[in-house]
Amino acid sequence: MARALELHNYVGHLIRRAEQVHTSLWYRHVSREITSQQFAVLNTLSRDPGIDQRTLARLTSLDRSTVNHIVRRLTEHHYVSQVRDEEDRRRTLLSLTDEGAELLDSLIGPAEDINQKLLDALPREERQLAVGILRSIASLDDESPHDGP
Repeated sequence: MARALELHNYVGHLIRRAEQVHTSLWYRHVSREITSQQFAVLNTLSRDPGIDQRTLARLTSLDRSTVNHIVRRLTEHHYVSQVRDEEDRRRTLLSLTDEGAELLDSLIGPAEDINQKLLDALPREERQLAVGILRSIASLDDESPHDGP
């Protein structure tokens, strides 16, 4: 008989389940049209306007093909603008449009609310520790090129 893991003690399974909870909360309370990954792109472009897709991928911890797809979709909806870099014509620089900034503004409050809802599932004294643990796990691949799994 094959050996089996106790999934309720398996970190990968719990992270996947936590992501499912986050996605469900996002869909119900933040947006049915804009995903949390698209939100990360909008938020990053608000903080760092005029960056290229490679930098955007690094700052959002998304692979370049995913960022390419998200940027194309957000550009089609007039939330993101693209202009050629005058110093390096091979690069395209990205910024939020006015519509993109308005959209982001409308999403920030609900995004903060679900972040708090997730943290509220933990005892107050463990919240900062939990965020630190998740950051440690998330940083395990900080040295990878983010070109896919």
